[in-house]
Amino acid sequence: MKSIARRNHKYWKYLFWLGPILFVAGLTAGLVSNNWEPVPLGLIIAGVVVTGLWLIFSANQNRWWSRRSTQAGTNALIATLSVLALLGLINFLAVRYPVRRDFTEAQLFTLAPQSQQLVRNLSQPVNVWIFDRNQDQQDRELLENYRRQNPQFSFEYVDPQVQRGLAEKFGVKQFGEVYLEAGQQRRLVQVVNNEQRLSEVRLTNSIQQVISDRTAKVYFLQGHGELPVTAEQGGLSQALTALGERNYTTEPLNLIQQSKIPQDATMIVVASPKQALFPPEVKALTDYLNSGGSLLLMIDPNTNPGLDSLLKSWGVALDNRIVIDPAGASIGFGPAVPVVDTYGEHPITQDFNNGISFYSEARSIELSEVAGVQATPLLITNPQTWAESNLQGEQLQFNPETDVQGPLTIGAALSRQVNNQESQEARLVVFGDSNFAVDGLFEQQLNGDVFLNSVGWLSKQDEETLSIRPREPRNRRINLAAQQANVLGLTALLLIPLIGFASAVFLWWRRR
Repeated sequence: MKSIARRNHKYWKYLFWLGPILFVAGLTAGLVSNNWEPVPLGLIIAGVVVTGLWLIFSANQNRWWSRRSTQAGTNALIATLSVLALLGLINFLAVRYPVRRDFTEAQLFTLAPQSQQLVRNLSQPVNVWIFDRNQDQQDRELLENYRRQNPQFSFEYVDPQVQRGLAEKFGVKQFGEVYLEAGQQRRLVQVVNNEQRLSEVRLTNSIQQVISDRTAKVYFLQGHGELPVTAEQGGLSQALTALGERNYTTEPLNLIQQSKIPQDATMIVVASPKQALFPPEVKALTDYLNSGGSLLLMIDPNTNPGLDSLLKSWGVALDNRIVIDPAGASIGFGPAVPVVDTYGEHPITQDFNNGISFYSEARSIELSEVAGVQATPLLITNPQTWAESNLQGEQLQFNPETDVQGPLTIGAALSRQVNNQESQEARLVVFGDSNFAVDGLFEQQLNGDVFLNSVGWLSKQDEETLSIRPREPRNRRINLAAQQANVLGLTALLLIPLIGFASAVFLWWRRR
């Protein structure tokens, strides 16, 4: 009988090793396959059961449970497991019901109340696309703050070189472009880089504009040989499609058939008229501007739209000479295609940096000061360009007597208050070219952005923005004079250690 017991004890000894082996095998299989059912979970359960059976057998053989050390160890084990279970429960509740507190004085890591309210009320999915290789921690934290307010808000980082189809869908032109998408609408929020991170002000206002049910209406003047608004050669169909994607509605406008600008007009576009407008039409446009309207003029050279009186009141004069740019010829465009990579500081061009746009057969624009008019050059050519007066010569050469040396302005944005009312502003954008917006060229480089951003500024979308004050860390530094800094340093490095040492010597002496 004793030999049989010894033999059984030997077998149970080997059985102990089977338990941990099964447990480790199940754990490894689950981690590698990322699937815990059914095999990995079965192995883990089998390992735990075998180990438990071995412990029960060993306890019966050695009377292990009756020992005081075993009882003390068991109590310690139960206490440890209880603490671990409590910590696990606390961790589960923290993940399931997260609570964040921002203890910074200026609430740097908390969304503004306007942003929180807007995102919480989202009734449709809104997604932010960041086309960049790297994920900035500061930008990601801001986007996480938005997502915590409402699961309808989401964001995704995309490498435009890896997912080229998606980048082409949004028309991405450079790394760092941030787009907002809601339904069929897409909007460029801003371009992020090392110097400029994602802005809560811009993102919140872009969300408000995208989900707004307000539809801006853009009228295109017709009847004078303007560019057609249909899909044909030299037309504006691509531009109109892009406007539709941004919640604009477009309609043709004939001021001969109706003498006044429609009441629902957000802005008027006059795109390359070949014949002069009639005086009543010019008056209608002038009255519209004087009442706080917005007007986009794209005037090609060798045309006279009859708008001199309107432009003069704004301090704008059209030069009929064609801008020549040797850089255009060097890249295959031709000398009559000025290439622009310098832009004025304005909301229309704020994210262009040194991007390229080009203009086929453009005329320059001269700006003069007019009281109350704020004028900003938008498109500025390089110093090697000039305005050519003689295109019939065999060679295009700059003539200082008849030509004008660059840099030249071929686009400008102007605004002024109406009747001294700060709440009402008239806006005017003038380009000395229209070809940059026609089908085929609209989607090249920044050409489409120039047009769309001009329409966005003229439609006064910036006036609908929420007033959100940027969060800035407050300066809590203590400015010390040199003498104060020396005293503080001596106190920390010499006086306080000496006091501690003296106290220790005194205590030692008293107890001696």
